[in-house]
Amino acid sequence: MRTFVPFAVTCALVGVLVAPASAQVCQTYRLLPQTVLEPQQVTTYRLQYDTIMEEQTVTVQRPVWETELREQRYRVAKPVVETAEREERYTVLKPVWETTYEERSYNQVRYVTETSEREERVVVAKPVWETQYREEQHVVRRPVTETMYQDQNYTTYQPVTTMRTQLVDQGGCVDQLVYRPGDTRTRLRWLPPATYCDPVTGQSVNRTRGLHWVNETSPGTYTVQRQYVPNIVAQQVPQTSYVPQVVTQKVPVTVTRHVDELVVQKVPVQVCRTVEEVQVRRVPVTVQRPVTETITYKVPVQTCRWERQEMVRKVPVTTQRIEYEERVESTPVQVCRTATEVRKVMVPRTVAQWVPCVTTQYVPRSVVLRVPLDVPAVMCDPTTTYVAPSVMAPPAVGAPSVLAPPAGAQLVPGASSDAPQDTDPTGTPSLEKSEVNKPASPEPTPASPEPTPAQPPAGDDKSAT
Repeated sequence: MRTFVPFAVTCALVGVLVAPASAQVCQTYRLLPQTVLEPQQVTTYRLQYDTIMEEQTVTVQRPVWETELREQRYRVAKPVVETAEREERYTVLKPVWETTYEERSYNQVRYVTETSEREERVVVAKPVWETQYREEQHVVRRPVTETMYQDQNYTTYQPVTTMRTQLVDQGGCVDQLVYRPGDTRTRLRWLPPATYCDPVTGQSVNRTRGLHWVNETSPGTYTVQRQYVPNIVAQQVPQTSYVPQVVTQKVPVTVTRHVDELVVQKVPVQVCRTVEEVQVRRVPVTVQRPVTETITYKVPVQTCRWERQEMVRKVPVTTQRIEYEERVESTPVQVCRTATEVRKVMVPRTVAQWVPCVTTQYVPRSVVLRVPLDVPAVMCDPTTTYVAPSVMAPPAVGAPSVLAPPAGAQLVPGASSDAPQDTDPTGTPSLEKSEVNKPASPEPTPASPEPTPAQPPAGDDKSAT
């Protein structure tokens, strides 16, 4: 681009010098390169999976239950009881009682009562009562009433107004832009064989040709959110409080006090004194004298002796024996047998198809414009036109540009040419045998269109007149 500008200026100077003096004034131009984007229709193919139902024959084993009778033989033990009698001899001791008399004696004591008199001297104390007077002193309290003044305090509350600082929130709502990143989804992409580093193990891994899961992120969006912003302002607020105040006043009080006074009085007291006197008296005395006597008596004594006697009795004896008996019992039994059946079922199968998609791409191209020299330089600066990207997401890193379906792909006539969406079903990935066994070979990567150097148009290599 820089080469064309000096060349145009040189041509203009040569034209001015060579032109005759009688020629008209020439208009001078300069060459300005500019890049434009031309739209091109590109047909790409995406892999689409369809599910078809195939009829298959399946052999099924079905259990069939039948009831049959089976004989079961077993032995039963039956008890048989028999009764017999046997003689039993035993000896019995029979008691025989005999009575005899024994003489026994004992001593008996009896008392004989005798009465006599005796003299006793007793000292008797006689009471003599006399009246005496004694003085008693006691204190008497007489009430004396007086009036006096007493200081009495009481509390009163006086209102006092003060100023206090109060914090008030005077904030408001402010709109803010919040960026929300796009969703990351996993899609299937056809990738060539390559070698990449595993981020988990850090080792080199060889990637085979075929379909691989690739993470794609949709563009983010900006949303407006209203958020409350606080604004703390200090204000002076009047506050009224009641302050206690103590007031003293004199109150008349009637006081009663007691005065002690000593009083003496005589009290009569009865005094008893004792006078001793000796008295003589006769007291009758009764005495019991013991007399011992011997008494004899006969006592009957019972004596028991045992005589042996032989007895005979019949005792019943019960004997039990076991007899065995064989029995037969029929028992129903459930028997399971297997029956073979042939059924036809519908089995789903996934079929892969390549669907063409037509997209528009913009290819940059360089052009050269002729701009008069008297036009301001601001309007003549080269500009580049940018357009919005294609709706279809860019391919994964290292993937070739998909301009044609790969070898072995089948084209479906009448397929939709709309761009693929994230909600389209991708199905289950599958590879044909020809793709799996095909040796890895480097695929040609289409060269990106490079802008061709600007060629000056015919007649533009020199200044136009």
